[in-house]
Amino acid sequence: QVQFVESGGGLVQPGGSLRLSCAASGFTFRSSAMSWYRQTPGKERELVAVISSGGSTLFYTDSVKGRFTISRDNAKNTVTLQMNSLKPEDTAVYYCKAGSVPNYWGQGTQVTVSS
Repeated sequence: QVQFVESGGGLVQPGGSLRLSCAASGFTFRSSAMSWYRQTPGKERELVAVISSGGSTLFYTDSVKGRFTISRDNAKNTVTLQMNSLKPEDTAVYYCKAGSVPNYWGQGTQVTVSS
């Protein structure tokens, strides 16, 4: 069974940092591109970052470029999102997604940026 377990969210002040982690299972992790999405109530899920299966190709949406870093450890089946210089507009539930298994989502982890 495909599973994603996101963790690391919390409440931080603007300018602070968080590191999100996603433990994935139920598919061949090393062969799949991995992504982070985020969603605010009433809005569509937004693609935040993508990393290719080998980790050599990266994509970030413009609003997080220079502040967020996506990485992966294929030996541990994990993908990480390091978030620095957080802004209130980064507040959302963050989810990881595997490109090779569409339509499977975990519970997400809540990130709240507030002063």
